[in-house]
Amino acid sequence: MKKLIIATIICSILISCQQITQSINETFKPNDTVVEKEHELEQEQKFETSNSETTANEKIVLLEHPEILQKAEEELKKLPQYAGKEIFVYSTVYFYNYGSINVLLQHPKNPKYVDTYEYKDGKWSEPRPVQLSVHDDIKGRLVPLSKINFVNASKVAEIYNQKASEIEGAEPLTSVYISIWKNQLKWYPTSIHGSRERYSIQFNDDGSLKEFKQD
Repeated sequence: MKKLIIATIICSILISCQQITQSINETFKPNDTVVEKEHELEQEQKFETSNSETTANEKIVLLEHPEILQKAEEELKKLPQYAGKEIFVYSTVYFYNYGSINVLLQHPKNPKYVDTYEYKDGKWSEPRPVQLSVHDDIKGRLVPLSKINFVNASKVAEIYNQKASEIEGAEPLTSVYISIWKNQLKWYPTSIHGSRERYSIQFNDDGSLKEFKQD
């Protein structure tokens, strides 16, 4: 009888030990299903993070896409406030490589006023008023939009960057712009600075190379 009691006690102890061991193992060594789920979750998080970073890092190199420049010009001509009216550009047009265009336009109703517009994310902004001085020569700094081809900004950038690549220390440009003076337009930049040399560069209205020489 004593042997039976001792055997029963020993079996109870062994079973308890097995349960404790199993509990410890499950605590520190999760089963395969849990591990797989955690791994899948980690992979999904990595993908989402990577995808977000890729989207954030995507950049529109505007000056390498003449089709975008052309679309922007066409959309500008379709602004409802200028329907049936000729559009006049005042002073400057900026083309930024990161995907934005800024242009100043003479007000469609009051010729003494000027508004600024920004092209971004495929559309033009609402007009924003520009503060002018009585000393500003509005008439002398106007050019019809019909005389400006936005695609030519791409030509200017391409020629400039090709010349800059041949000059030690010169950097490719990040923007080009048009300046209007005495009703004539001029493309900028007009110089390329290297680490050892400096060059002047001039462009025709159509964006073709007019002059390139070392200063």
